[in-house]
Amino acid sequence: MPEPVSDNLPAHFPLSPAAFSILLALKGGDKHGYAILREVAGLSGGEVRLLPGTLYNLLKRMLEDGWIVEMDERPDPALDDQRRRYYRLSGLGERVLRRETARMAGLVRAARQHGLAPRADEP
Repeated sequence: MPEPVSDNLPAHFPLSPAAFSILLALKGGDKHGYAILREVAGLSGGEVRLLPGTLYNLLKRMLEDGWIVEMDERPDPALDDQRRRYYRLSGLGERVLRRETARMAGLVRAARQHGLAPRADEP
């Protein structure tokens, strides 16, 4: 399936912390829903807590927008429940993730200029 045209991306920015965290979790590799929940909690130090309903609504939207794809095969069917669905970050999803990361990095730079965040070389 071809990736949607990226001209509609501005409507999605800025991403919610939940959406950003899901994309970031999938950057680390294919995952099923529960693994995404655990990865998001770990990446955010527990700051982003997703409920299953929120997760699956966002996954549905991301599938529709072409940011992620559902995998046809599970990594190891012998060690896994066949009901689990695995998701992968698409090329478009990676571009969305990079764009949002750059936007947030710009905000952190501005905060540093105002003395609100430590410099990268400071503890």
